[in-house]
Amino acid sequence: MSFQKFYKNSFGLFFLILTAFSGAVFAQQKPTMIMSQTKELSVAARNNLYCAGYISREKVNPRNQIVGAENEQEQFIYAQNNNLYISMGASKGVNVGDMFAVVRPRGKFRSEFSKKGNLGIYVQEVGAVEVISVKNDVSVVRVNVSCDNFLLGDLIQPIPQRMSPLFEQRPALDLFANSSGKMTGKIVMARDNLEMPGREQVVYIDLGQEDNVKVGDYFTIFRPLGRGNLFISDEDEIVSARDRGFQSSEYKGGKYSNGASRRKGENANGDVINLEEAKADRPNDLRKVVGELVIINVKERTATAVIVRTAQEIHTGDSVELQ
Repeated sequence: MSFQKFYKNSFGLFFLILTAFSGAVFAQQKPTMIMSQTKELSVAARNNLYCAGYISREKVNPRNQIVGAENEQEQFIYAQNNNLYISMGASKGVNVGDMFAVVRPRGKFRSEFSKKGNLGIYVQEVGAVEVISVKNDVSVVRVNVSCDNFLLGDLIQPIPQRMSPLFEQRPALDLFANSSGKMTGKIVMARDNLEMPGREQVVYIDLGQEDNVKVGDYFTIFRPLGRGNLFISDEDEIVSARDRGFQSSEYKGGKYSNGASRRKGENANGDVINLEEAKADRPNDLRKVVGELVIINVKERTATAVIVRTAQEIHTGDSVELQ
């Protein structure tokens, strides 16, 4: 047998064996479906849980603070991975690997939107640090989580234990929902001094433990119908109807009118009705639903919340109602 013929026969035999083996293997395999495993999503994602800040009537312990920095001769503000000194050491039981929260009290908080008066002290949560070296009276810490610039004098506190609520499958936001009849309050401030916060941003409301608010409570955000515009016009909404010398002008609101005018009375022989008079015949509790928020932290007279749904911009001063 020639080499060429032997090679062709051998290759053909090998191919038949390989095909039969492959067919047997694939015949034993059952088709599978690869499905993604959807994880439960937290309402307070990223830095919204431990960097949300709060308004509390509880006093802040000022004894432990940031007292120095490795590069303090070169910079005044510090962030991720910078090394700092805190006024806590082995004498206070600090160990390498300990984690601490960093906070910055900003002062007593009152709001023109709330009827409660003094709501407490607004405390900004700046981030977290980890101890990397311990001396007797001080320790060296590394900035582990930075939500804002760290400053010398910021206070060191134990890290609070918090649990974020999980997102729930909820019906579509009803923009015309009636009142639930439950407790109502106000958005008194937003984190980072925002005046028009949006989805996934943090706000503070003037309802707290004294109102039996709980972590995970959902609140509807609303404002009275016709209120809450950024611009309030001082122009008349309707120009009085008048004859400008042409028959076609008699039934118009006027040269610059934005709506046709209607005269009062069954015989339409009275004065022209204006918008305020038209609104007088409707209920006083009509409202515009603009969003929804979830509570993530509760203090004595206030609560911290995350906005989870919006229908339009939300303003500080908007009302909230427990669902």
